[in-house]
Amino acid sequence: MKRYTIDQLAQMIDHTNLKPFADQAAMESLCREAQQFHFKMVAINSVQTALCKHLLEGTDIHVGAAISFPLGQTTLETKVFETQDAIEDGADEIDYVVNLSEVKNKNYRYIEKEMETITDICREEGVISKVIFENCYLEKDEIEALARIARKVKPDFIKTSTGFGTGGATIEDVRFMKEIVGDDVKVKAAGGIRDAETFLAMIEAGAERIGTSSGVQIMASLQTKETDGVMTIE
Repeated sequence: MKRYTIDQLAQMIDHTNLKPFADQAAMESLCREAQQFHFKMVAINSVQTALCKHLLEGTDIHVGAAISFPLGQTTLETKVFETQDAIEDGADEIDYVVNLSEVKNKNYRYIEKEMETITDICREEGVISKVIFENCYLEKDEIEALARIARKVKPDFIKTSTGFGTGGATIEDVRFMKEIVGDDVKVKAAGGIRDAETFLAMIEAGAERIGTSSGVQIMASLQTKETDGVMTIE
């Protein structure tokens, strides 16, 4: 069993607004809530990076840019440019979507090169790297292959989903991914995590970061459950 303070749990949340119609007011609200609850990161489309960096200036909250989002169907060169552009705009973390067509083609050399290239850029810039698998479109052997590549390349995180596919994070996927990467790579669960029970279950399964647009509601619920500022997760 592990014991977490409410703040430690908040620091596992990537507070998310990836809606294509999110305007400046929505970003201002997202950043205010992130500061109020002390979330780890705001997860936004890369075009919003500079704005959120400005809004969070002077805080320890990260700005996370989504790259090749949500389909992953852009060239490596395009992903590299978008990654570098987001970092120049102030991104502290990069969440990029793998090329799912090449996964289906079993072209794992390409996938490894893509992952290595983007991870290396992030590592050189001191930026956290996350690789989005989009498990709802993958077979178990494909998830395993991606996780084994990640264990070799060592991005900071592998991530279950974009939240825009036909399905989101599952307990089974989180456990399976964590079993493969072990302590070499962390796991982020995202997609469909809307309540405290699911949030805690994902952490129990091995997730160390949770992407959700329901962080405020989750924290409000957790604050009613905790005793002495601490929660225990088996």
